[in-house]
Amino acid sequence: MAIEDKIKELLQKREEARMGGGEKRIESQHAKGKLTARERLDLLLDEGSFEEFDMFVSHRCIDFGLENEAYLSDGVVTGYGTIDGRLVYVFSQDFTVFGGSLSEMYAAKICKIMDMAMKAGAPVIGLNDSGGARIQEGVKSLGGYADIFERNILASGVIPQISGVFGPCAGGAVYSPAITDFILMTKETSYMFVTGPKVVKSVTNEDVTTEELGGSSIHTSKSGVAHFACESDEEQIMLIRKLFSFLPQNNMEEPPRLEVSDPIDRLEDALNYIIPENANKPYDVKDVIHAVVDNGEFLEVHRSYAPNIIVGFARFNGQSVGIVANQPSYLAGVLDISASRKGARFIRFCDAFNIPIVTLVDVPGFLPGTAQEYGGIIIHGAKLLFAYGEATVPKVTIILRKAYGGAYDVMGSKHLRGDINYAWPTAEIAVMGPRGAIEVLYGRELSKKDAEARAQFITMMEDEYRNKFATPYVAAKYGYIDDVIEPRNTRFRIIRALQSLSTKRDSLPMKKHGNIPL
Repeated sequence: MAIEDKIKELLQKREEARMGGGEKRIESQHAKGKLTARERLDLLLDEGSFEEFDMFVSHRCIDFGLENEAYLSDGVVTGYGTIDGRLVYVFSQDFTVFGGSLSEMYAAKICKIMDMAMKAGAPVIGLNDSGGARIQEGVKSLGGYADIFERNILASGVIPQISGVFGPCAGGAVYSPAITDFILMTKETSYMFVTGPKVVKSVTNEDVTTEELGGSSIHTSKSGVAHFACESDEEQIMLIRKLFSFLPQNNMEEPPRLEVSDPIDRLEDALNYIIPENANKPYDVKDVIHAVVDNGEFLEVHRSYAPNIIVGFARFNGQSVGIVANQPSYLAGVLDISASRKGARFIRFCDAFNIPIVTLVDVPGFLPGTAQEYGGIIIHGAKLLFAYGEATVPKVTIILRKAYGGAYDVMGSKHLRGDINYAWPTAEIAVMGPRGAIEVLYGRELSKKDAEARAQFITMMEDEYRNKFATPYVAAKYGYIDDVIEPRNTRFRIIRALQSLSTKRDSLPMKKHGNIPL
């Protein structure tokens, strides 16, 4: 065969591989409002940067008629490319080939690029669109999943792992995204569950739709499994690129630093008046965040889940930072089970990847009640304090208003190795709120008064209690607060604090790993 014919054969095979399951199935994918596996990679990666591996791989199954049906690439596109010039390894599942179902060779392709990513110290982004294990291959496909899981585990905390879910993700397929750092879903077209609606019906007799069981709205608001919900494939891919911009290549590197024009010493006069005079009135802590970060840009993570705590990424003077903030406008910013889990996981991610943590505190305490106690608020709340105490990255904490009881300790306090802790003049730091404290301290005296006299006494004593105990100056007297700062100057003080901590080195006692209360 002449060289021209061999090259022609090569080009034909490449074209065959690029067609996936064929024109009809590609049209079906588009009809559902979904992009194909390769179209997603074209959007995700810098133009012309994608280098594909294993284009000519196909399955090795000879059962159930599969020996007569094979496709090049075998249902997953793998390789590496760049995002904004930064190296990243990728895999994109192709629903047009056997419904994106995972086979032995399919798994081997994914494992190969994950191994390469670990050696190169580069992130892995997986674009998921799969019906699950390829039933015809039996235990080989199950083994393939476990091989991927093991690599997810070994890579955790070493390289960032991002999972985009663009279609079905069911059965064993859900556990690989679950181990990764961030999960994004597309509304209406993507879903995740361990068992589908038919199995649920047969086992529990529940009638439930695919969307109700595992759609994006469920996983971003109720279960907390997914971090972001997007309107379309295109929006999700753009969001992956934006999220990636805040992250380092690996745990040995710093996040990328950007040039910014936002002045370091920009004053925000509105912050001096943002805290209501009535301590029980809410305000939106996002207004504080947008006012102090570079150009007001904040990428919120887990927006719809446990909104009583806010987490996300922003920049201060071009430096990538993780922000954790209580949200007074939802449940008064109280800490509950979901908020504790949400905050703890985000903090541990930031700590693993050298991203400083800025904490904005306005917390009245932990949510009381049997539902919380029976649900294990003790152990879940302990996750949050464990995460803060374990973190060795720079930690800057600003107490805006309330910091009561154990919640004061948990939210990045000096006692959990907080590096620089500031308070606004409006800060109230105490064992408990004024009303509760007065009822404890003056219980006998109050029991002798009628309702009107009791109310007058409590009002009078609340003011005295606030002046004596619920101020930032008592904590500052003991060095638990490094300074009381003017609210409008918060941005400048945070940036200066982060600059001073840029050479921080801290360590944990020698051990295999801690035993975080799970």
